[in-house]
Amino acid sequence: MRKVYILVLLCLFGVLTGFAQEDKAQTAEQKADTAKKNWKFDGVMGLNAGATSLIFWTGGGHDNANALTYAKLHLLYYKDNIAWESNFDTDFGITWIDQEDDQVKKSSDDIKFATKLGWEFKKGWYLTALGSFQSQYAIGRDYKKGKYDPVISKWLCPSKTELSIGIDWKKSVGGCDFSVYMSPVAGTINTAYVSDATNDKYTKEYLDALEAAGLPIPEEYKDFRQEMQIKYGTYKIIQDENGYPIIDWRNCRVEFGLSLKGTIAYKYKNLTIASTLWLFTPYQGKGFDMKTAFQEAYPDVPYELYYQYSNLNRHFGRFDVDWDFLISYNFLKVLNVTFSSNLKFYNGTLISDKNGVEKDRVQFKSVIGIGLGYSF
Repeated sequence: MRKVYILVLLCLFGVLTGFAQEDKAQTAEQKADTAKKNWKFDGVMGLNAGATSLIFWTGGGHDNANALTYAKLHLLYYKDNIAWESNFDTDFGITWIDQEDDQVKKSSDDIKFATKLGWEFKKGWYLTALGSFQSQYAIGRDYKKGKYDPVISKWLCPSKTELSIGIDWKKSVGGCDFSVYMSPVAGTINTAYVSDATNDKYTKEYLDALEAAGLPIPEEYKDFRQEMQIKYGTYKIIQDENGYPIIDWRNCRVEFGLSLKGTIAYKYKNLTIASTLWLFTPYQGKGFDMKTAFQEAYPDVPYELYYQYSNLNRHFGRFDVDWDFLISYNFLKVLNVTFSSNLKFYNGTLISDKNGVEKDRVQFKSVIGIGLGYSF
């Protein structure tokens, strides 16, 4: 009988041990599942390409090929009322044309990264710190005269960095994520970091050849740094001790102001829609009236020319705008149709029209593509 009791006790011990081990295994598995649920990673990436070949084509044209690669990624972590969210949007495109000059041109070039860390103090409301950066990868030209044109953009020219603290509201409805962020404590750094026109090897070849031939340097290559600082609005016009306007040349402009940012992200099966709107206005007045001073200092120069270069176009109530939109549909698992657009308006960033008149203008870019793609 004693042997039977011992055998039963051993069996019960074995069963209880098995349950305990199973419970521990389930607990570890549940913890792993919970940890995975704390993270959310989604986005879309792809490659669009096209080519045209012409043989004895009477209608004219050139052989050409183009390619555009892009990615729009979103990462979210949430645990114990702490939310960390990051977005990375980028694209780069080139076009090749079978012609003598400017065979390879940049068609698109963009880098945008933003990250924010928030504490949920009320359901859906977060006290948040945000940092963002945007610039581009490669040198850009206006392609008017060929490869020897001075560069008009490059890495960090221009670029925009923002650091801010504010309130973020988040909500998810039917698979659509909304976010509205407002910061009354926002600082931006706009950069046009550039040394001179000769930092590009093609331009240096051209200028060296002109110097060797004893020919004058064209006007567009003189004061190149100042031209870029004017173009991207990093300079500032100030008054000297006599009240006359002088230009304070600088590679970057630091401003303190009000920032607003709204995002929408929606995914349903193979359809992805994402949009981001960013607004910023600086806390500063209209500056000083320069009309009399300029007319006295420079009587032969139209006052209107200096007005558009002044800091009068950057004051509280005038908003910088940056709006991105993307819609993507994935079919047959590997093919993607995308439409993306970007609208910008930066006060003080000067853009010439066909008549050479420079002023701050609305910029708009749109891309439609079919190619290899993956959304998740």
